[in-house]
Amino acid sequence: MKFKVACRKVYDYIRYDLKEIAFPSSLPDPPHIKKRPKLTLKEWYYVVKEASRLYAASWVRDIGPELRPNDYKKKDESVDRLSGIDDKEKDKEPTTLEDLAVAARGGMETLRPALQRLYMTRASAYKDALKGFIEGYQEGIQQVMEHKQKEESELLKKEFESLKAGIREVVEQKKKEESEWLKEDGSKKSEEHELQKHEENKSKKTN
Repeated sequence: MKFKVACRKVYDYIRYDLKEIAFPSSLPDPPHIKKRPKLTLKEWYYVVKEASRLYAASWVRDIGPELRPNDYKKKDESVDRLSGIDDKEKDKEPTTLEDLAVAARGGMETLRPALQRLYMTRASAYKDALKGFIEGYQEGIQQVMEHKQKEESELLKKEFESLKAGIREVVEQKKKEESEWLKEDGSKKSEEHELQKHEENKSKKTN
């Protein structure tokens, strides 16, 4: 019985576990991914043909435009663009080097003023760059401050308008109350005047 169980475990290990260890199965694709349709014989033929052509061409040391035509076009364009810049830099660089070489041949008396000129040009360039940075920084700060001032002025304007509207409401309410009070006072006076007339008429009748 134990021998059968052991054989079964060995068989399961070889059939499932060892197979998974030697050839692990990939994780299942997410549900939103659609599986690619299988290629037809014609498509397989074109794929194998193109792959064999690229493989045969890869044995060549210089990978020509047949394999990468777009890269060669980009290289040609970049070379054409950078050629002018490189020529200019090459024309500029030897001038300073030649000056220093000529000055070094003359000794320290000629080398010192050449180095001073070089340092002065570099210092002026750094100074101009620093000045431009400071001006740009100041302009940025000024723009921020102007923006803040505009926001504060808008807030003050809104507060003033709300205060003005509140004062108008209070004044209108007071006017209404005064008009109502005047109406009530006028009605009371008219009632008193009528009572006085009524009493005078009574007194006249009694006499």
